Amino acid sequence: MGFKKYLARKVFVYVITLVFAVTLNWLLPRLMPGNPIEAMMSRSGSAAGPQLVKFYEELYGLNQPLWKQFINFWSNLFHGDLGYSMLYNAPVSSIIGHALPYDIIVLLPAIVLSWLVGNWLGAIAGKNKKYDRYTMPVFYFLASMPYFWFAMILVYVIGVKLGWLPYSGAYAPDMVPSFSWAFIKSFLSHWILPFLSLFIVMIGSWAIGMRNMIIYELEADYVRYLEALGASEKLMTKHAYRNAILPQVTGLALQLGMMVAGAIATEIVFNYPGIGVLIMNAALNQDYFLLQGAFLIVVISVLAANFLIDIIYAFIDPRVRASYTEG
Repeated sequence: MGFKKYLARKVFVYVITLVFAVTLNWLLPRLMPGNPIEAMMSRSGSAAGPQLVKFYEELYGLNQPLWKQFINFWSNLFHGDLGYSMLYNAPVSSIIGHALPYDIIVLLPAIVLSWLVGNWLGAIAGKNKKYDRYTMPVFYFLASMPYFWFAMILVYVIGVKLGWLPYSGAYAPDMVPSFSWAFIKSFLSHWILPFLSLFIVMIGSWAIGMRNMIIYELEADYVRYLEALGASEKLMTKHAYRNAILPQVTGLALQLGMMVAGAIATEIVFNYPGIGVLIMNAALNQDYFLLQGAFLIVVISVLAANFLIDIIYAFIDPRVRASYTEG
C-alpha cells in the first residue's frame, strides 16, 4: 500500500467520523430536558403564552419534525450558517469568532511552551537519578493540581494580596479593543495570570510522561544492543529520545485540538471570554444553536489535529511508514 492509498484511507475514515460526530453533536442538545423557547422567554421576563411560543418555534425552525430539522441543519452548515443564538441574540458564527481568539492567545502558548519545557525536564529526570529524586515530587504535585485551584491561588496572592496584576476580564473594562499601546499593555497584563495557571500545571504532566518514556526506552533491547556494540551514551540517548517523544507528539496534537474548547475552569475564575464559558452558558440556557456550533468547532479541531498527527507519523515513525510501503 503506497502513501496515496494510506492517505485516502485516512481521509475516508475521518470523513465518516466527522459525519457521525456532527450528527451526534446536533442530536444531543435536543435530548436535553426542557423547552429552549420557554427558557429564552423566562430570561427576558416574557410570559410564555402558547401563541408566542409557537411564533418563536417557527422562527427557529423547532416546530418541524426532527428529520427535517436535521436536513436543514446540514443544508445550513454547507452554506456556512451555524444558526442564531437564543441567548446572545446574535449569529453563532460571530459569537464563536469573537471568543475563539481569546482561547488561542492563552492556550496555544501555554500548551506549546509547557510541552517544550516539560519534555526537556522529563528527559533530564529520566537520565539523571539524583535529579529525578528531587524533581518528581514537584512534577506529581503540579500534575495533580486542579487548574481552577491553582488559578484561585494566583488570583488571591498575585492579584488581590500583592496587587501586581489584574485578575478579571481580558482587558480593562473602560477600554475598547484596538492596536494602541495602551490596549496592548492592558491586554497582556490581563493575559499573564490565565497563562501561568495553565502553563505551570501542564508542565508536570508532560515531564512525567517524558521521564517514564525515557526510562522505558533506555531499558529497551535496541539500546542494550547499541551499548554492546560500544555506542556512545549520546547516541543511545538520541535514539531513546526520538522514540520517547512520539507519544508526546500525539498528546500535543490532542491538546492543540481540544484548545478551541477552552479551559472552562480557568475562564470562569478569571472571567475570561473564551469558548469554554460559551459552552457552559449555552448548556445551562438550552441554546441549541450556540451549543451545536461550539461543539462543531471542537469536533473539527480535534479531528484535524488527529489527522495531522497521522500524516506526520507516516514520516517520523518507521513502523507506520513500513505499514504502507511494504503492502
